Amino acid sequence: MIVVMNKNATKEQIKNVEQKLMELGFLTHPIYGEVKTVIGAIGDKRLLNTQEILTMPGVENLVPIMKPYKLASRELKQESTIVEIDDIKIGGKEIVVIAGPCAIENEESFIDTAIKVKEAGAKILRGGAFKPRTSPYSFQGLEEEGLKIMYTAKKITGLKIVTEVLDTRDVETVASYVDILQIGARNMQNFKLLKEAGSTGKPILLKRGLAATIEEWLMAAEYILSSGNDNVILCERGIRTYETSTRNTIDMSAIPVVKELSHLPIIVDPSHASGTWKYVAPLSKGAIATGADGLIIEVHLDPTCALCDGPQSLRPDKFSKLMEELALVAQAVGRQI
Repeated sequence: MIVVMNKNATKEQIKNVEQKLMELGFLTHPIYGEVKTVIGAIGDKRLLNTQEILTMPGVENLVPIMKPYKLASRELKQESTIVEIDDIKIGGKEIVVIAGPCAIENEESFIDTAIKVKEAGAKILRGGAFKPRTSPYSFQGLEEEGLKIMYTAKKITGLKIVTEVLDTRDVETVASYVDILQIGARNMQNFKLLKEAGSTGKPILLKRGLAATIEEWLMAAEYILSSGNDNVILCERGIRTYETSTRNTIDMSAIPVVKELSHLPIIVDPSHASGTWKYVAPLSKGAIATGADGLIIEVHLDPTCALCDGPQSLRPDKFSKLMEELALVAQAVGRQI
């Protein structure tokens, strides 16, 4: 439910309504607009005396939220959310590019890659310290040692950093090093992990599950939002279909659909979507043209020797060329990189 306050409502009146809703057991989520303030109220509507709320000073109307994802819905918040990490704004006019290797392999190569992706125009550095692999015999990541390497790269380059967290037991440790916590596709519906990561207050990059519907994806985001963390970035990374010519099937239609249904920013991962480096450039351009707010691209100094996902990684020179091409696409749709 949305409580719409009238344009002359005072801060005290807004606070009184919010307090009353909380007393009734509702989770409140005030949104202060330029003209009006609305209060999202999430809870059991059977506990609510609607007439009592309607007669409170400053209240204009009550509007039901029809979508099951209440806090993520545009019914609650029509203005698009912009997730800010200092001077970086994801969801605004600028398209933010995140880049780096799939896995952090050693300090020298990771820092070298970080320097190169920054020179090319990336704003955020990615790298896996904990690697969820299909095979238990594959490289599983350097864990906390990888986080330390990543933090060193941040200090050297000034880039913000993002990495995946796999377990609730690791959330506190990972959050102490990075600027953004990533929830991977395999953990999209790990609800305890979503709540634990959300409770840190750090921005959360939430990847779509392997076979998740858009509604299931937004419901996963709802877990993070309901923990009091508004800084959620959705990431389309391809879904599993019957097609085998690519690693996954990228769902470009998800971008405009999500934009219509939700106020949350959405980025695209063309590397995991395709599984092949030569498709990364066209998919990246398509994502921007379709309305994506950013990209997360895998870059490796020597993909043939990569310990993880080498076939889908761009060499630094190809990434630099792609960034130049993406700037033209962004300009064509009224945005910038």
